[in-house]
Amino acid sequence: MTTTVLEPPATKHIFVPKRVFIEPAALEYELGRHLRDYFQTAGIPITVTGSHNRITGIPGKTAQEGFLEAKRTLVIGVRKGREFQTCKPSAHYQLPLVTSCPGKCEYCYLLTNLGKKPYLRIYVNIDEILDRAKAYIKEHLPRETVFEGAATSDPVPVERYTGALKQAIEFFGQQEHARFRFVTKFTDIDTLLAAKHNGRTRFRFSINAATVIKKFEHATPSMTERVAAAGKVATAGYPLGFLIAPIMIYDGWRQDYSELFAELDRVLKPDLRKDLTFELITHRFTRRAKQNIEEIFPNSQLDMNEEQRQFKYGQFGYGKYIYPKESMLEVRAHMEGLLQKYFPEAKVEYLV
Repeated sequence: MTTTVLEPPATKHIFVPKRVFIEPAALEYELGRHLRDYFQTAGIPITVTGSHNRITGIPGKTAQEGFLEAKRTLVIGVRKGREFQTCKPSAHYQLPLVTSCPGKCEYCYLLTNLGKKPYLRIYVNIDEILDRAKAYIKEHLPRETVFEGAATSDPVPVERYTGALKQAIEFFGQQEHARFRFVTKFTDIDTLLAAKHNGRTRFRFSINAATVIKKFEHATPSMTERVAAAGKVATAGYPLGFLIAPIMIYDGWRQDYSELFAELDRVLKPDLRKDLTFELITHRFTRRAKQNIEEIFPNSQLDMNEEQRQFKYGQFGYGKYIYPKESMLEVRAHMEGLLQKYFPEAKVEYLV
């Protein structure tokens, strides 16, 4: 295992935990001991915990306080389960390297998936996780197996501590019958630029209109910062993708999304567009998500007026509130127009 070199934080979007919990089993691994020593030296409180799945001791008298404190909490553990969760339709399996992220996006679906204290969790048995991935690849031969590295997380903010993402990228770079993909809102990606990816990892950025990022994606880099980072990734030869989500309708939305595409066009020179993908998702919410959002962000300006939405039943037994048909047609027409104008050669995975 290569120990990650930990540089001092250089920007306001570098994740530095306020507290750390660690499982005793994590100390049986070199990375676990390294992280314990690093955070001790940094003066960050460390608490031993019996399980990374059940953490007590995160402060917060209100839902909002608990949420914000959890976003400053790092848990170091060992992933014990051998089976990976499926991740259809975008991939065959999730690659479980990280859980949660330090971003405080008001609309995030993880508000319902991870509970009201979505602390960050990293695993130190990376070699074992990748060995299991190799077994899945072998089971699916001669078909290609695709793994998603950000289904319930953003793995980039903790990469400076674990090196897990680079290790996974280089692992998949050597796999003839597998591919890797992940998505991030963060820009601390310089350690990944020299990774030997061999074109087998699709590096995707979650981007949005500048207004949406400023109002709803708290503690994350700006639109221009993300696009600049994407330019670095494309220059490093990675297959590049963009997830534009959630697309929101508000006064001035057409102009804002036009400016987003213009910035992408400015940064991504023609030779960096050879293998480019887009995924576009409009804003939607469940009733449970709305309740959690209003509890954690009581002053949220998110548009969650159920009377102005269309209810759509989902495949997992619950429904979502989506934009009505007329609004969806407007979004589709505008986005397809921008894609055709700026990136006619790109592959659009979906627009929903």
